[in-house]
Amino acid sequence: MAASAHELNRFLAAAKPSATYGVIDRVAARRAQGVDIISLSAGEPDFDTPEHVREAGIDAIRRGHTRYTQVAGLRALRETVAEKFRRENDLDVDWRQTIVCTGGKQVIFNALAATLNEGDEVIIPAPYWVSYPEIVQLCGATSILVECGVQSGFKLTSELLEGAITSRTRWLILNSPSNPTGAVYSRSELLALAQVLLAHPLVMVLSDDIYEHLVFDDLGFSTIAQVEPRLRDRVLTMNGVSKAYAMTGWRIGFGTGPTWLIDAMEKLQGQQTSGASSISQYAAMAALSGPQDFVRESRLAFQHRRDYLVAQLNAAEGLRCEIPQGAFYAFASCEGLIGKVTPAGLRLTSDEDVVNGLLDHAGVATVHGSAFGLGPYIRIAYALDDAALHRACESIKRFCETLSN
Repeated sequence: MAASAHELNRFLAAAKPSATYGVIDRVAARRAQGVDIISLSAGEPDFDTPEHVREAGIDAIRRGHTRYTQVAGLRALRETVAEKFRRENDLDVDWRQTIVCTGGKQVIFNALAATLNEGDEVIIPAPYWVSYPEIVQLCGATSILVECGVQSGFKLTSELLEGAITSRTRWLILNSPSNPTGAVYSRSELLALAQVLLAHPLVMVLSDDIYEHLVFDDLGFSTIAQVEPRLRDRVLTMNGVSKAYAMTGWRIGFGTGPTWLIDAMEKLQGQQTSGASSISQYAAMAALSGPQDFVRESRLAFQHRRDYLVAQLNAAEGLRCEIPQGAFYAFASCEGLIGKVTPAGLRLTSDEDVVNGLLDHAGVATVHGSAFGLGPYIRIAYALDDAALHRACESIKRFCETLSN
């Protein structure tokens, strides 16, 4: 018999399902009915995992590396992760200050679950990745959502941060490049936030750098522990192989932070999932230490797609889109469509209505911006082949043209 709400953990009962996966499920259902849907909803590279990485996984199987590993990951992988942080982020990291988890989401969950108590607060700039506030909710704490609109480039400012901190603030979550906006914090912007944080020594920072290698226009990437070393003993820097190396299904994330936090995360993981897949860990070692041509080539491909998509969205009646600096998402304002009527007679009263209209009438799946904490916007993932992206853009423009006042 299915459990009723009052039988569930109260924090779980209050959490919401992922809006992104909700759209993905709807797409799957439509496709099962034979409907042709172009999905711009999933945050997943369309490229194959690089061949040398796949071969490393196959080789691990053939060599019998198919058993349990240490909870925090194979030492060889943790040493590779430490070297990655030293080489790419100028962080003086020892392998003991690293942890390997089953995906980047588990790194975040472990850190928050290991440190949050009821009454604690976590500052989350909005728009945000949909899972941040739900993870905070599951940990029994409270999300303090700080709206960061287009005027600030969808980024948190030092003034907004200062105004959000209270005596109960435990964490600040930063995501750069951002899901859903593609916004990238510059070194100077991070330094400004760091100056505020130095005055509040009890506030920790979770830096979600999962899209680190997808920064466009030669902007360069910085992470907060790098630009302000005095914060390093209270920063968890999280990353993984899923986006940069097209390894979403391999489920490997990793992080580095103060030893006491890494130890606490390992303790939690030991009673939860234990070590990540041994085969995936060997593949991740090959990704991080092997040739990096794929990273450069995929970044150029995504930048080309970004340029095309943004131009097409800005040519669509009622849509307006800023140029994202990284990741593979466009966050387009659909304010110009609100109040209009579809050919089927549906009046669009919200960005969710726009998303539903695009799915039902244009065969294009997107995600409503209000699910990420800011509407009326739609998030469009351009991690798909050029031909499909071109067809999707044409369908979006036709949909906008069919709307009436």
